[in-house]
Amino acid sequence: MSGRTADGAGTDRRAPGGTRRPLRIGNASGFYGDRFQAVREMLTGGPLDVLTGDYLAELTLLILGRDRLKDPGLGYARTFLRQLEDTLGLARERGVRIVVNAGGLNPAGLADAVRALADRVGVPTAVAHVEGDDLAARFPGALTANAYLGGAGITACLGAGADVVVTGRVTDAALVTGPAAWWFGWGPESYDELAGAVVAGHVLECGTQATGGNYSFFAEADGGRAVLRPGFPVAEVHADGSSVITKHPGTGGFVDTGTVTAQLLYETAGARYPGPDATARLDTVRLAPDGPDRVRISGVRGEAPPPALKVGLNRLGGWRNEVVFVLTGLDIDAKAALVREQLMDALGADRPAEVRWELARTEHEDADTEERAAAYLRLVVRDPDAERVGRAVSGAAIELALGSYPGFHVTAPPGKGTPYGVFEAAYVDATEVAHTAVLPGGAKAPVPPPARTRPLAPVPEPALPEPLPPGPTRRAPLGRVLGARSGDKGGDANIGVWARTEDAWRWLARELTADRLRDLLPETAALPVERHVLPGLRALNFTVTGILGEGVAAQARFDPQAKALGEWLRARYADLPEALL
Repeated sequence: MSGRTADGAGTDRRAPGGTRRPLRIGNASGFYGDRFQAVREMLTGGPLDVLTGDYLAELTLLILGRDRLKDPGLGYARTFLRQLEDTLGLARERGVRIVVNAGGLNPAGLADAVRALADRVGVPTAVAHVEGDDLAARFPGALTANAYLGGAGITACLGAGADVVVTGRVTDAALVTGPAAWWFGWGPESYDELAGAVVAGHVLECGTQATGGNYSFFAEADGGRAVLRPGFPVAEVHADGSSVITKHPGTGGFVDTGTVTAQLLYETAGARYPGPDATARLDTVRLAPDGPDRVRISGVRGEAPPPALKVGLNRLGGWRNEVVFVLTGLDIDAKAALVREQLMDALGADRPAEVRWELARTEHEDADTEERAAAYLRLVVRDPDAERVGRAVSGAAIELALGSYPGFHVTAPPGKGTPYGVFEAAYVDATEVAHTAVLPGGAKAPVPPPARTRPLAPVPEPALPEPLPPGPTRRAPLGRVLGARSGDKGGDANIGVWARTEDAWRWLARELTADRLRDLLPETAALPVERHVLPGLRALNFTVTGILGEGVAAQARFDPQAKALGEWLRARYADLPEALL
């Protein structure tokens, strides 16, 4: 790209006076299927040094694994290539490097495809990729097995002059730590600086979730219209690891301490957020407004990364099918009981290994439309044998059409069974993973693993704030005073809850215990629930073990990724102090 110096750096990396200016790094994808035009929007919306894209998730790797079964040349996010077709020249003109994990299970294949694209559109492009994460050979029976690598391979690729860096399974935050370490020259033991970049990367990784998307208090921003089309986030990362989260001027959405807090809590747990570059101490994070749509993140302390790397394993778990019966009008419970008994009788003794029923009472009394008068009875079956969940179930359901409850119909015609996946996490010593940067021109540069470190000392138990003084209370939804965001980690879910005022925090920290959460969310009553206290964010983070069964791909729950678990909590009623309302 234009303005390139011998070490691959842009000519403007130093601000007046010789200091290293902040790195401007943006995100244009939070998942495989995110807004297609975002790459162009980010390249044209304002100045950037690096543009990243996160295309991978546990479910995505399962999808890519099935693609690769059909064609060994696939296994990467093909959408990225289509996005690049009319933006590669634009990135070159503006001197923006592109770093994406769209390589999925085949980063070398995607790197070759990018080179072919660059030749076809006439844009000279130095392409590099990172490999070594694929450990499928070590885990027989797994469809995919990928170690979560850090950002050091990305750093090496950018240092060698790469315009586009393609990776496979790196941590989401590595898309920021890698470029930041290249930009500022951080070493592998710059733990505070790297931890600051980890936190910035975690805020950026889910795209518009940092700019008002999926935000508990979205309706307060111009009646919700501010998030009609939120812009994607930008981080201005400084040499000390601090950063400012913002977005391009004139784009939709908004950035404030609430949107950043929500994303910081997303899919995290306690005070330590471990990663292969550094362990970030979330209990040291401090947020402060820095102007309109700008939030400064500072104070982040870092510790050594753990000696082991997480490995995400996907395997085919079996076959599933579902039928949703529509129950309309009166006698909903009796109608549900009838069709359930009829179908179980029809399936007989040779029924699927798992049969689950769920009745959603969505009907309204004296409803003014037929749909508002309806409830839904959902049947989900799973079995290792496709035949047991296919025609055996579908046929039994349809044969009831004229001999069951009045008004019998289903939301969609039952079909064949479909395969489902199971996600597991394993851990391997980082020294056993061949993390490798494949530089422009094809030379391979091995990335050394982090130095072994002693076990980290326990995090001190944080002090709770003083309780609110006694006073009158009112029955009201928790969401009147608390925000929440939830998500999945394999079979577990996390629920981050935060208070927007100090008084609300004094109430939250004392009242919302793990036992109280189980009371409020009966689905968690029999499950292990761990509570983590983060006073600097005025937040609690709960980990609910096992609520998602074998992970999102198994679809064991109505909300298989726990995305709305936090909003369910906010909708639950409690006796809230009137002083907070």
